[in-house]
Amino acid sequence: MKNNILVIGGTGKTGRKIVERLNQLQQNVRVGSRSGQPAFDWQDPSTWAAALEGMDKVYITFQPDLAVPGALQAIEGLVKEAQKAKVKKLVLLSGKGEREAELSEQVVIHSGIDYTIVRASWFSQNFSESFFLDPIVAGQVALPKAKAKVPYIDTGDIADVAVAALMNDQHNGQIYELTGPRLLTFPEVVQEISAATGRDIQFTPITLSAYTKMLEEFQVPADYIWLINYLFTEVLDAEKNTVVTKDVEKVLGRQAKDFSQYVKETAATGVWNTPVEEAI
Repeated sequence: MKNNILVIGGTGKTGRKIVERLNQLQQNVRVGSRSGQPAFDWQDPSTWAAALEGMDKVYITFQPDLAVPGALQAIEGLVKEAQKAKVKKLVLLSGKGEREAELSEQVVIHSGIDYTIVRASWFSQNFSESFFLDPIVAGQVALPKAKAKVPYIDTGDIADVAVAALMNDQHNGQIYELTGPRLLTFPEVVQEISAATGRDIQFTPITLSAYTKMLEEFQVPADYIWLINYLFTEVLDAEKNTVVTKDVEKVLGRQAKDFSQYVKETAATGVWNTPVEEAI
């Protein structure tokens, strides 16, 4: 059976993989992005109704994160539009252990629409597609909370779980907490990437205030800086976030991808190689 499915953030880390998988399943997929047809823009609520029109199911990811100020109001507005459009199912990507994000989860849960909540730990791909990439390429990684342990989850596993939730009613009403199979500290992550690339990548522990100042100097957007502070103070080393779950296995019938496998695959792409300087 074909479904009409809107993938919000359909060009992002998880969304583009979900779009690929749904296309392989021959579903009717609408990519929810500013460049989509019709366009979807979180900053422009007037775009939401057209993007939702005719859709049976919706995958929701909010940028940069459900924890940031303004996210709750955006999710409330989107859910109202989904109700008007008679959407049958919502799959919401949330953050594991983020109390602020749980407020948005409650909006979806109490919407009267079938739902699945997918709470994800930190993405492995943060080191290859996001704010940790440039320091790795430069060979100098400086981060706070060096001893914090994180069960990194691969975005491919998130996409597989989200697609299962979109396609199968058995996942209705479920909250899944997705983690990788083991915990790693930042120095351990850098060591694994260094070994896989054959490069000397140094890790330096710094204070959160020094890291925030560095982000400001690099003109990182304010909402990302707010999020980084939130994640490092409220989420990163919270006891419940150091728990490894089996929810990937529960949904997919296989183990979550280990971080070392992600590193091996990513190193092969060359994304972590030192950029060649232009000839003078």
